[in-house]
Amino acid sequence: MQFRHEQSVLGFGCMRFPRKGNGFDMEEVEKELKFAYDSGINYYDTAYIYPGSEEALGNVVSKLGIRSDIKIATKLPHYMMKNVDDMEKHFAEQLTRLKTDYVDNFLMHMLPDPDTWKVLLDRGVMDWVKSKKEAGQIRNVGFSYHGSSVIFRELLHAHDWDFCQIQYNYMDENSQAGRLGLEEAESMGIPVIIMEPLRGGKLATLPKEASAILRKARPEWSDAEWSFRWLYDQPGVTTVLSGMNSMAMLEENIRIASETAAHSLTEADHAALAEAKAIIQKSIKVPCTGCSYCMPCPAGVDIPGSFRCLNVTAIDGYVSGFREYFMCTALKKKPAYASLCKQCGKCETHCPQHIPIRQELKKVKRKFDNPVFHIGRFFAGLIGMK
Repeated sequence: MQFRHEQSVLGFGCMRFPRKGNGFDMEEVEKELKFAYDSGINYYDTAYIYPGSEEALGNVVSKLGIRSDIKIATKLPHYMMKNVDDMEKHFAEQLTRLKTDYVDNFLMHMLPDPDTWKVLLDRGVMDWVKSKKEAGQIRNVGFSYHGSSVIFRELLHAHDWDFCQIQYNYMDENSQAGRLGLEEAESMGIPVIIMEPLRGGKLATLPKEASAILRKARPEWSDAEWSFRWLYDQPGVTTVLSGMNSMAMLEENIRIASETAAHSLTEADHAALAEAKAIIQKSIKVPCTGCSYCMPCPAGVDIPGSFRCLNVTAIDGYVSGFREYFMCTALKKKPAYASLCKQCGKCETHCPQHIPIRQELKKVKRKFDNPVFHIGRFFAGLIGMK
């Protein structure tokens, strides 16, 4: 196993443990976690809102007696927090679930923008985190993020973070936090944890034409292997999380992580991947590159984020696109959904792709800004998620 910033380059995402009946198959969970540990994986990622995950991880780690040898990352559901008492209550519950008295990496879960961070600061989150650090209960503090690279870079500079976590893969190279965000974090010396390396499994089974191109270039590599090798090729990537729920998946990912170094892809490899990406992108709805020259929008619309989510529906399906759209536009302190567009046209004067932005935002509005979206916004506001 290779390591960066003292972390294994492959991390175990604990949201999708193997299931049995209505719960986890704890015998299989223990088997897989032990194999992961024995193979050198020392980073395990869970969250308060992953049903049963913290308890399952805590039970196995305690049983195996490996707590001091691994790093556990979990997340504060800040959108459920009104004050420090709420934070204290949830954190105490997390420690109980995890059967530990400290957390190595503690994240602000799905932190959407600097405005939300300011609200959390006003509620005392950093004074509370500082007290936990001084007590040894939290070792590092960071945040997980879904959104545009512009806002991500603003968040990077909003606090002296110990690490961050982003969605990143070769199809999201110019969207989400993107390569620009990754390289900005790298330049600041901030370790970057990668989630969704396979876009929820979509990059593990590519369209036949795209897969054939990659197989011709590297017959011995699976579609999924290309995704992991592309990530490990970049030195700014610290740890790649994978929700491994079978021994076969675990063994393959460990092999890849053990033999892939930074800058190991050849020019031919990059060319083959670019060709495959072009085929996948044929179904893209809007040719937005995520450059954000159209921003800021006077009405507050997240234009690149809206287009990215519309494109996600073409590749990953409506549910995936809607989920990302809701997280990226409705959960921000200042809403950023397409219906806010005033049709001023300022954005179109700056778009290097000459996209008819106002027309395309109308499509986004029809696709996502439906009653379900606005009901969700209403209830998110009631429980303090924005």
